[in-house]
Amino acid sequence: MLRDALVARLSDATLAFLEVLTLYIGDRLGLYRALAEQGPATSAELAVRTGTHERYVREWLEQQAASSLLEVDAASDPLARRYRLPAGHAEVLVDRESLHYQAARPKSLLAVARRLPAVLEAFRTGGGVSGDDDEGREAQAELGRVGFLRLLGTAWLPAIPDVHARLLAEPPARVADLGCGGGWSSIALARAYPKARVDGFDIDSASIALARRHAGEAGVSERVAFQVSDAADPGLKGRYDLVMAFETLHDMPRPVQALQSMRRLAGDAGAVIVADEKVAESLEAPADPLTRLNYGWSVLSCLPSGMVGEAPVGTGAVLRPSTLTGYARAAGFREVEVLPIEHDAWRFYRLRH
Repeated sequence: MLRDALVARLSDATLAFLEVLTLYIGDRLGLYRALAEQGPATSAELAVRTGTHERYVREWLEQQAASSLLEVDAASDPLARRYRLPAGHAEVLVDRESLHYQAARPKSLLAVARRLPAVLEAFRTGGGVSGDDDEGREAQAELGRVGFLRLLGTAWLPAIPDVHARLLAEPPARVADLGCGGGWSSIALARAYPKARVDGFDIDSASIALARRHAGEAGVSERVAFQVSDAADPGLKGRYDLVMAFETLHDMPRPVQALQSMRRLAGDAGAVIVADEKVAESLEAPADPLTRLNYGWSVLSCLPSGMVGEAPVGTGAVLRPSTLTGYARAAGFREVEVLPIEHDAWRFYRLRH
């Protein structure tokens, strides 16, 4: 029966949500890292390694083993059981340099949960919800970090030959990165193209502070500058060889004005690249998991962000190709090209003027 199927589905979803939240404990308290770096441990040994309480650690370890997130050697005495990370799990839970790293994901869910009261009020009033907490910013930056560092200069931009060549050439190319968030897209470009100069823009001052810190730690501060600025600001000026916006246009309350700024910044010769969610051209019900994921983020975060301020468009995360094309043409672009760049979740566009 449909009723029973729904009950089972919601039960499974609750289980998955609880298990994801336990990842937060393992990540924030260094439990996974201690197992990865120092090997299998009993609850008492792991508690000593991490400065935590044995009884809490024992319950967490048992839950992790019951969920197949950890492996355990069978022993009748709970204090004698030794726990270890299965092969491949350390890459997902500990290795920040892996494209498969996922330990930051629970932080993003908690950030969304903390915004729920404001989202409920927005549903009633039609207003927006601006800003994010520190963990939300950190999670967003962390989840995109490795992809930018590993792929932006080796796969994504090399797939656009003229842009790739300009970034390597003299005089040094200038790049504008709109909606840069924690700055990893800007930093990745500067690291991949040592001659380029990058300016990152974001409306959130805390994100810009985070981006500046990341740039300093990455050693690219001399070639990467960040400033607080609305992408839709008509006063945003400059002449750039490349203007880019990664997974941010759908969050902007005024996307047409933002694209107008990008067109103005690129001038007559600069390239304009936008990457946003890979969604279908029309509503599908039932939909595939990626579309469901995008709708979930849209309801809880992206649409509320896109409803802030005066005359917001309210795009949401499900930014369909036809919608983006309509925005681009309204901003004065003559053509929108879907680029041959492979990505599990994003579609890459080149806007020609």
